[in-house]
Amino acid sequence: MQIGVYGAGYLGTVVSACLADFGTPVLCCHPDSSRMVEMAQGTVPFHEKNLAEVIKRNVRCGRLAYSTDVESFARKAQVIFLAEDAPHNLSDLALRIARAASKPSILSIVTPVGVGAASAIERRIKEAGCRATIVSQPMFFTPGCAVEDFNWPDRIILGTSSNEAVLVLKQIFHSLVMRGVPVIVTNHETAELVREAATAFVATKISFINEVASLCELVKADAVSLSLALGLDKRIAPRCLQPGAGMGGLFAESDMDSLAELARQNGVSLKVLSAAREVNHCLTDQVLDKIAHCVQSVQNKDVGILGLAFKPHTNSVAGSSSMRLVKSLLAKGARVRAYDPVAIPDARMELNGTVHYCESPYAAAEGVDALVVGTGWPEFRGLDFGRIKHTLRRPLIVDTKNLLDSVRLRAMGFEYVGVGRG
Repeated sequence: MQIGVYGAGYLGTVVSACLADFGTPVLCCHPDSSRMVEMAQGTVPFHEKNLAEVIKRNVRCGRLAYSTDVESFARKAQVIFLAEDAPHNLSDLALRIARAASKPSILSIVTPVGVGAASAIERRIKEAGCRATIVSQPMFFTPGCAVEDFNWPDRIILGTSSNEAVLVLKQIFHSLVMRGVPVIVTNHETAELVREAATAFVATKISFINEVASLCELVKADAVSLSLALGLDKRIAPRCLQPGAGMGGLFAESDMDSLAELARQNGVSLKVLSAAREVNHCLTDQVLDKIAHCVQSVQNKDVGILGLAFKPHTNSVAGSSSMRLVKSLLAKGARVRAYDPVAIPDARMELNGTVHYCESPYAAAEGVDALVVGTGWPEFRGLDFGRIKHTLRRPLIVDTKNLLDSVRLRAMGFEYVGVGRG
């Protein structure tokens, strides 16, 4: 079976590479010829752990190919995953593919869309006199873990009324189905709402533990131990229950915006979501207040930032709490030195040269009044903190991810400030 994936952004690159790794021929298509050539050569336009190796392996084996010819692509593939990062012109694309297909194809929508989008596309294709089976198939990737998330998903969601489409997609994802990954078959609207509701619920968990973390600081409790104890409760679970600087990411804000707008249009007040978003947006101010309290005022102070990416193992700064903090520090008159293993080029585009970028974490710590851990890169745990202590103007570390060993650092003479750690 020939599988097609349309998209050359984050989703299209991940989905096409990982599907090919299942052993099935995959053709990835997009009109951007330079991007297609780069990807065929194994050059990924963003940093994602293990993804370049997966692409190179499958291109070398002949399972993964790239094309710019949409019509030819539509004729060859029996199942096509629409995996653009944004839904702009998705309906036009689906109709174009349906018209060019030699026989009715299955179009699986991976692109994040609002509730009702798949049904609208289905109606438009039918009204145009074309035939295609539309499936809503949201996928849940965490930047930095996308390959792992694809290969070890919590569930597979198929929004369709076609039993044939379900059987075909189960065949494509056979290795996951045989491993026991649950397959949930539902209608389009439910499948579309699952993604937005899941994002909102994760935001609620993160906002809850961060509010409790603020209480922990006042009563001398430890939010890290608290979150561990809560996570061991089978009704709660540990994932996304760690206190920190908030929730972000490539699709998180758009998912929550879409859900909030859908509720508004239908006269529903999502009070829990509104509260969770409000807490999330206030967390940067809380971290800034902690730094300002320690150094009296951040104005004319030097602050070092370790990590700019939204998460470790990715170069994406979309929704990054560390980037929000940098902007707030600059607005308050601080001077910022920053280091990130891979995200500096993306950060430069957003911060417009207002930050001194460093080639190492030690350079970022040089002469600063406070050193802030902004992204939880594992390599930061293994730094030579004896060397860093002699480099800092003041031995102050503000750990927004609770990444470091607070007991060890305090024993070394550091002033360690975490999140929710009294």
